[in-house]
Parts: sequence; structure tokens; C-alpha cells
Amino acid sequence: MDGFVSIEKSFVVLGCVYLSWKIIKHIWSSLNLEKDPVTVLVTGAAGQIGYALVPMIARGEMLGPDQPVIIHMLDIEQAAEALNGVKMELIDAAFPLLKGVVATTDVVEACSDVNIAILVGGFPRKEGMERKDVMSKNVSIYKAQALALDQHAAPDCKVLVVANPANTNALILKEFAPSIPEKNITCLTRLDHNRALGQISEKLNVHVSDVKNVIIWGNHSSTQYPDANHATVKTFTGEKPATELVGDDKWLKTEFIDTVQQRGAAIIKARRMSSALSAASSACDHIRDWVLGTPKGTWVSMGVSSDGSYGVPQGLIYSFPVTCDKGEWSIMQGLKIDEFSREKMDANAKELMEEKSLAYSCLN
Repeated sequence: MDGFVSIEKSFVVLGCVYLSWKIIKHIWSSLNLEKDPVTVLVTGAAGQIGYALVPMIARGEMLGPDQPVIIHMLDIEQAAEALNGVKMELIDAAFPLLKGVVATTDVVEACSDVNIAILVGGFPRKEGMERKDVMSKNVSIYKAQALALDQHAAPDCKVLVVANPANTNALILKEFAPSIPEKNITCLTRLDHNRALGQISEKLNVHVSDVKNVIIWGNHSSTQYPDANHATVKTFTGEKPATELVGDDKWLKTEFIDTVQQRGAAIIKARRMSSALSAASSACDHIRDWVLGTPKGTWVSMGVSSDGSYGVPQGLIYSFPVTCDKGEWSIMQGLKIDEFSREKMDANAKELMEEKSLAYSCLN
């Protein structure tokens, strides 16, 4: 009999707990409590990537489905009318998470109080232009944006550089925005990382979500090194090395690398325009994992300031495998590097050192 009484009391207690939880939930909901909005800057916002990116941010794909945002959009004077059109579309879409939109050609207004800056705008290389001419144009743009962010952005502002040459643009930004922590300035190699995941998944005819831990080493350029040596694939019998399942070392060292390196050019050839959709999606992936964290046992590729890991010169913005937790990234340590990889990684470091010298000569 005592046992039945105890069980009855337990049900009463559980019922009270459940009722209390429902009451608290109702009160919380009625108070309409929500997170403070995060202010996100997108430069070059009237362009193709910006146009694809801003609705993703407003929809919660970058910072989560419960995070309100204010979007600042910056573009050049010639694009002011198109930029205003993007603003009108954002308003017309009635995104519940979107708490404000600023569309401006004023870099100071655009950078004011931003928590996250995604720098898509840059000067593209045109036919007949020398490499130094392109570098000079972008050095000027990124120096101006760095100074504005340094003076007007939130103290903990996180920066993602998308525009090419992405690594060196980020390096210039780091130079002229000393108040922004060095670890808060990154560049986008997640697009290349995602492309590498896609190639492995297609080769093995598995879902891309079953593939993880590819690496993009080095520069976001045609010399980048996509590395599948540490990648794994989920199977019915557990995770297995991608190299073992592919079983074709020649493909991994030739066609796989070439396809990832040249994917952007292949897309331009196919659609007569650059890869805007995938670039915007990967920028969201980059920020989301950085802010919200990477899944346990998974790393992603980010262009970050080198601390000397894997023999990469300190201070270069270089793509490494990283894990993220509580808004901080950490370079994955202890990975075995074979001779083939070492050669590719060193070639990227050399190229980035040359780009750095060229950029500094443009400054002078």
C-alpha cells in the first residue's frame, strides 16, 4: 500500500513541475523576451553575392532562428540605387528576425556599432590589368574600411573577408584596424572546404553530410591545397577514412585537387557569372560555426592569422583546419603531414609572402 502512495505522490510532484514549467513558459512568451539584435555589415551588398547573402542573414541561417539582426549594407556611389532596391526587397520580405536595415555609401555610417562585418566588396581584376594594379586598388579599399571599423565598430567585432585576394585583404585589414583583436579577422576558405566535401561525396555517392574533416590549406587562390588525408565518411559500420573508401590515390592528388582549385572558374564558364549562391552560403557557414561552435569531432577551414603552426610563418592569414567554441577558433593541432602535403603547404606560404610584399609595396 505504501508503494502505491509513493507512486501517487511522485505523479503529483511531476504534475506540479510540469504545470510550473507551462506557467513559466507562458509568462516568458507573454513578456515577448528575445535576444538583443546583432548588427551585421555586408559590403558590396548590391552585388550578386551580397544580394544572395542578406536574405540568408535575415532568415536566421547565419546566427540561428532565434537571433534578431540589424543589417548594414555598404556599396559604392554608382550602386546606390541598386542598393536601395535591395533594402526595399528586404523590407518587403517581412523577415521576423530583421529589426532594421541601413543602406548607405558612407563607410563610417556602415561600420558604426557593427558586431559582425562580412566584407564582400572589392575591386575585381579586369582584362589587361596587372596583378599589382588589382592589389593596389584593393589595398586602398581595405585600408579605408579597416580605419572605419577600427574607429566605429563594436569592440568585439568579428570580420570575414570574402573579396579577393581574400587572405591579403584580411592582412591589410589587420594592419590598419589595431583595436580589433587579431583573432577576430578572418578570410573565407569555407567555400573551398565545402567544394571539397562535395567532390568526395559525389565520388563515393554518399550524402555530403556524411563527409567531414577535409582541409583547405593556405591561400584562397588557384594554388590552395585541398587535403583529404584526414577526412572521414560515415558508413553503416562507423566512420572510415575517405582515402580508404576512395581507393584512388592518383585521383586524390590530381583531379580532386584540380577540380576544387578551378571550381570557381568552371562556374563562371558555365553560368557566365561568378559563384554567388555558394559563396553566400559558405559565408553563412563560416560565421555560424565561428559564433555557435563546430560539432564535436569536426573541424572546418578558415583563413586565420598564423601562430606558427605547421611551419607557416607567423602573422600570415593562412587557411588552417580549425575548431570553434564560444565564439573562438583554435587551430587543430597534431595532424600528420606527409611529404606531398608539406610541399603544397609551403608553396602556399611562399605565395602569400609574395602577396604580402606586393601589398606593402602598394602601401608605400
